[in-house]
Amino acid sequence: MRYILVALLIVIFGYALALVLQNSAEVEVDLLFTQVPVMRLGLLVLLTLSIGIVVGLLLGVQVFRVFQNSWEIKRLRKEIDYLHKEQIHAAQTAAAEAAANMRHEKTVLDIRSDQNNSTQV
Repeated sequence: MRYILVALLIVIFGYALALVLQNSAEVEVDLLFTQVPVMRLGLLVLLTLSIGIVVGLLLGVQVFRVFQNSWEIKRLRKEIDYLHKEQIHAAQTAAAEAAANMRHEKTVLDIRSDQNNSTQV
């Protein structure tokens, strides 16, 4: 993977160098805050391309972060719903077990009281 990345960077550098050398016409550039009297056209194109790539990457990172946060919120809501359902199920199971224990205890007490009544008679 590193070799592919290095080769790609060499190709891009070579393309940028060829772009500057092929477009050697000099132009006057008026920037917002300053003015450059003479600049090679190829260098201007390369500079513009670089600024566009940087701005695009920064905007892309921000947009991706928004999507990532949205995905995380959806995942967490699903997890909350799952845990809520699991908690309700656990509470229902505990309530059913408590009711079964109460019935069992009542049955045991009824049997003992019946045995005590029959021995007293």
